[in-house]
Amino acid sequence: MKRSKSLKKADQKIDRENRYTMAEAVKLMTSLSTVKFDATAEVHFTLGINPKHADQQIRSNVTLPNGTGKDVRVVVFCSEEKVAAAKKSGAVEAGGEELVEKVAKGWTDFDVVVAEPAMMRHLAKAARVLGPKGLMPSPKAGTVSPEVEKVVEALKAGRLEIRNDKNGIVHTIFGKLSFGEAKLVENLESMIKAIIDNKPSGQKGDYIKNISINATMGAGIKVEIPA
Repeated sequence: MKRSKSLKKADQKIDRENRYTMAEAVKLMTSLSTVKFDATAEVHFTLGINPKHADQQIRSNVTLPNGTGKDVRVVVFCSEEKVAAAKKSGAVEAGGEELVEKVAKGWTDFDVVVAEPAMMRHLAKAARVLGPKGLMPSPKAGTVSPEVEKVVEALKAGRLEIRNDKNGIVHTIFGKLSFGEAKLVENLESMIKAIIDNKPSGQKGDYIKNISINATMGAGIKVEIPA
């Protein structure tokens, strides 16, 4: 893969054999960013799990102390009585079976789905649309709740779902470079703690094999793995 001049230049300033402290890594990441927009801070965890086993799946959520800097578009499946409260809390759309039908036909102009428990049986119609995109609400992820308005508020305030991919890697974000180094370090600490706290009971051997961070379109920087 052809690498850009900026990435090649960044590589010269990163010690590939070194794992940086969180503060060092965030400082380096910020200094190396060359994009002309407010870049997103990304973090990637390579975990010693076997994603094929149900007891080794990572799926939970974390609320970053300083938010994500991203305007999350939330859709809520709920009873008619909850629609107004869901929208007031920040949902871009809320509704019942009619909204399920709209999604089932292919509408996916949103980032997160929240549902009341009673609506889950209706979501089967939209599963082929939501499932492949990882958008199906889940009690484990905190997106199935009778208090949908509170979930929407938490998501808008910076709560993120964390889950592993088929290779046992968790890819997520922890803010914007405009937050400044101190706030980014706080967010990164919270994200790493969430990964540690959600270690699957069936996992054996080294749990966290690698942590790396990067800004949008930036080079990866290895971070120290907590003891």
